[in-house]
Amino acid sequence: MIVLVDTTIWSLALRRRRRTLSAGERLLVDEWKRLVRSGEAVLIGPIRQEILSGIRDEESFASIRESLGDFRYLEIVPFDYDQAARFFNVCRTQGISGTAIDLLICAVAHRHDVPIFTTDLDFSRYAPQLEVRLHEAHS
Repeated sequence: MIVLVDTTIWSLALRRRRRTLSAGERLLVDEWKRLVRSGEAVLIGPIRQEILSGIRDEESFASIRESLGDFRYLEIVPFDYDQAARFFNVCRTQGISGTAIDLLICAVAHRHDVPIFTTDLDFSRYAPQLEVRLHEAHS
């Protein structure tokens, strides 16, 4: 099994100190670690870009950029952009607004039939409309 790990989880794991995390956040980071160690965590390019954006220290940027190269990336094909636009339209008709990147994540996850691991609550609104699955951390 593989899981598409969203930026929100990467940010918790890479940018926050463990002692500042709540119990629920520690559970999420522990699940992230399990997925990383088992090789189940996958990325797409836009998530990589979001992870690297805002890192001010060039040494940290280079270190994280290098580490991200070790992960498997799901390919994005032109159809995914069309599907993301369709997903946007489906959500909009249901009164749900979404970002282009969020809906691209949904489109890629849908095509590859992989769950999305995120703390972004918008995905819980997208999921039932778009037939995408969400990954949950279990204690």
